[in-house]
Amino acid sequence: MRKSTIWIIAIVMGFSFLALLFLQISYLEEMVKMKKEQFDESVSRSLYQVSHNMEVNETQRYLEKDVKDTERRAFSQDSVMVDGLGIKHSHQFAVASDDGTVYSSFQLKTFEMKPASVPKAMILNKDKSSLLDAAKTMQDIVRTRYIYQKALLDEVVYNILYTASDKPLKERINFRVLDSDIRNELINNGINIPYHLTVSTTDGREVYRCPDYSDDGKEFTYSQVLFRNDPQSKRGVVSIHFPEMNSYIFSSVRFMIPSIIFTIVLLITFLFTIVVVFRQKRYSEIKNDFINNMTHELKTPIASISLAAQMMNDDSVTKSEQMLSHLSKVIGDESKRLRFLVEKVLQMSMFDKKSVVFKKKELDLNETVEQIAQSFNLRVEHTGGKIYTEIEAVESAIYVDEVHFQNAITNLMDNAVKYRKQDEPLDIYIRTWNDDQHLYLSIRDTGQGIKKENVKKIFDKFYRVHTGNKHDVKGFGLGLAYVKKVINLHQGDIKCESELGKGTKFTITLPVFKEE
Repeated sequence: MRKSTIWIIAIVMGFSFLALLFLQISYLEEMVKMKKEQFDESVSRSLYQVSHNMEVNETQRYLEKDVKDTERRAFSQDSVMVDGLGIKHSHQFAVASDDGTVYSSFQLKTFEMKPASVPKAMILNKDKSSLLDAAKTMQDIVRTRYIYQKALLDEVVYNILYTASDKPLKERINFRVLDSDIRNELINNGINIPYHLTVSTTDGREVYRCPDYSDDGKEFTYSQVLFRNDPQSKRGVVSIHFPEMNSYIFSSVRFMIPSIIFTIVLLITFLFTIVVVFRQKRYSEIKNDFINNMTHELKTPIASISLAAQMMNDDSVTKSEQMLSHLSKVIGDESKRLRFLVEKVLQMSMFDKKSVVFKKKELDLNETVEQIAQSFNLRVEHTGGKIYTEIEAVESAIYVDEVHFQNAITNLMDNAVKYRKQDEPLDIYIRTWNDDQHLYLSIRDTGQGIKKENVKKIFDKFYRVHTGNKHDVKGFGLGLAYVKKVINLHQGDIKCESELGKGTKFTITLPVFKEE
């Protein structure tokens, strides 16, 4: 599949997942918003009803009080004076059916008016001092009672306006009843979560606080004015807040959370799949490059061996001892080269299968480095350069597999020679040093260097820095991967620092060998 096709599929699928996730989150936000608005409306409706109930209860208390006071005065003696009004006569009336059932019973009183006297809850009715008043029509009696009851209600209203509002809030409000009323109203509106209650005056003075009060959830406070028709300074304010409101709101939309989580998991899985696809495609390209390189690398020694064999078998060619010796040397050298290339591939295969077995023994790092440097002296001097060694490690004992460890150092030196600047001398600087826990080996060259974006990839298997279509540098891209494997399997580490055009530096860290 082409890379552009994979990108198109990835973009379309990624956009679809993101759009689905966005829609789910938007829907969740809308549900939370709606639930919050519903909650606010329910709490406000509950508090308003509580305020209304409180006013109704207060009116009822004053009405009952006034009725009792009035009845007590009504049964007093005729000569008792009420607010400057004398009761002269009192008559009992009743309305009954033919079978004797009493539907209404009340007293009609006649009063003696005094000048400039205006009673509050009593109706003045001039007494004719005659029993003929009892013969009045039922219509007059009902009218008289209506006027009486209306005046009684007016007196209750006056008492509430001029008497009740003069009392402090602590006397007007039964806080236990208020708390119970709020709880009942909230439950009636579908809200059954803990809340904290305070009552204060309109100027902010707190007059009551519930026993278990805390500031948790105070940012979600709801208030309602009490005794709304009283003067501003006489009103009260009840406030409640809910410490568990967020949990209550989100509990109703909790069923959406798993779907969002699954969508995110699918999105992550999709992204991981795309990364794997691109990685496999890159591995496929690397594999193809490896096959091309391997074919190119193997063709040269095979062609050399084949040509030498043809010359040895060609009767028309004069075969002197010197020529036969040369042809035998060519065949031997190219056979060794073939064996070396095949062994490198087999070694990496063994590392991948974790079937390699190290034969470790104690070595001296300083001696090993000096030996390898000596073997590369001729090649480096041939370029016009030189190898400089700084042997500074005091405790230089290491416990390694001699063959693999020497191969790893040799690979680094060989890369320094292969990737030198053409027609310029190559200098290599080798240094060893140590601390209490580790031994260090650095190999720095003045070669071509590597681009920064390629440095982190050079230890990948089959990876080779692109140099165009040139084939002057041979290899499979396995050398540095092999080096890193060997160093890591010896509990060490290797790092690369490079700058294009200035050279490359490899630093190896190994644990110090301590005899038990």
